[in-house]
Amino acid sequence: MSLLPILTIDQFQPEKDANRGAQAQIRAQVGTMIEAVIEGGDEAILRFAKQFDGVEQTTFKVSPEQIKTAQQQIEPDTLRILQAAIDNIKEFHQHQVQKSWQVSTDDGSYLGEKVTALDRVGVYVPGGKAFYPSSMIMNAIPAILAGVPEIVVTSPPGADGLPHPLVLGLCGLLGIEEVYAMGGAQAVAALAYGTKTLKPVAKITGPGNQWVAEAKRQVYGQVGIDSIAGPSEILILHDDLSVPVEFLVRDMLSQAEHDTLAQSILITTSMDTAKAVQARLEEIVPGLPRTEIITESLQGQGKIIVVDQIELGIKLANQIAPEHLELLVPQEREAELLDQITNAGAIFIGPWSSEPVGDYFAGPNHTIPTGGAARYAGPLSVRDFQKHSSLIRYSKERLFAQGADIATFADLEELNSHAAAIRVRLGENS
Repeated sequence: MSLLPILTIDQFQPEKDANRGAQAQIRAQVGTMIEAVIEGGDEAILRFAKQFDGVEQTTFKVSPEQIKTAQQQIEPDTLRILQAAIDNIKEFHQHQVQKSWQVSTDDGSYLGEKVTALDRVGVYVPGGKAFYPSSMIMNAIPAILAGVPEIVVTSPPGADGLPHPLVLGLCGLLGIEEVYAMGGAQAVAALAYGTKTLKPVAKITGPGNQWVAEAKRQVYGQVGIDSIAGPSEILILHDDLSVPVEFLVRDMLSQAEHDTLAQSILITTSMDTAKAVQARLEEIVPGLPRTEIITESLQGQGKIIVVDQIELGIKLANQIAPEHLELLVPQEREAELLDQITNAGAIFIGPWSSEPVGDYFAGPNHTIPTGGAARYAGPLSVRDFQKHSSLIRYSKERLFAQGADIATFADLEELNSHAAAIRVRLGENS
């Protein structure tokens, strides 16, 4: 069986992948765990840590001293890299900060919006095999810039009962003092409903496995969430023969190594390129560190699609709405073709904009909608940590000028008390 099939556009069928939604068993298990946390609080959290993480804990709250120690133990070169990434991400997200505004009229009325930071948010940071310090930075910085006064971090405990040292060190670096060593669906439930130790939050953000994603789905409404994150995705639009085949291969592998359900798609106008990518993958994948995960990902979710014109590939890409889209076309056509792309979470333009550039360093957020959600959503931003309240102040003059029409509008909907609330102000008998 080939690692990656080569298809024509007529042979391509959109995925009907039942694995991308939580299976019934996972939904039931997560529901039971959420109820257990609601009922048992701290005791349930400690019990689940022993059951799922194999860790005996007496508390899941991390002390300020432990955070400070982890920060001091970050290696100097690692600290330099992390600080550079933080600076880039802060600089980009600073442009997203929104402020209150209002528009006044001569009669003393004004309309506007009051922008307020969320009171308290929880950031979930995966641990164990899926440890991503980059996700810690990408979720915390927008909340900090939004002005959220209370930011809580939760991350699964390691053998020592604490989150990964780099998670703790980054918390210290970013000034986050409230950290809990807990993971999985139980952490999401604790953030949403609270326990004796942990006060509930208003919103939960951050990636996780199927249990975490399903828990976020089930607590939505009790709290806000960023999205229901699914497996990672990359789609490469290729119509530039000057781009080395090795670039295409390595960028596809950058997603396939994430997860067996990760999706890597190459859409190219060149059959020769398609065959060369297929052959190179067959050659190098067996020797890669995560070969089993990559093999299952490519065989199950990956594909190469050959199209006659790149415009046909763009139409297909808009249908798929990928998390990450790479646009590798002649530079003189980049702007023209970019305008045709309407559904993509993040767009990487040109051969030097490899997807990992966005994962770690460029500045835009790497928490991006998956599973086709780029049709209606975008990356995590400062806006996700701010809320907007409408401001309406009518003067007497404006109400007298418009009140009759407002009351009549209410009459059209047969809402008599709405109309009466206006007419009494106009001096009319209700």
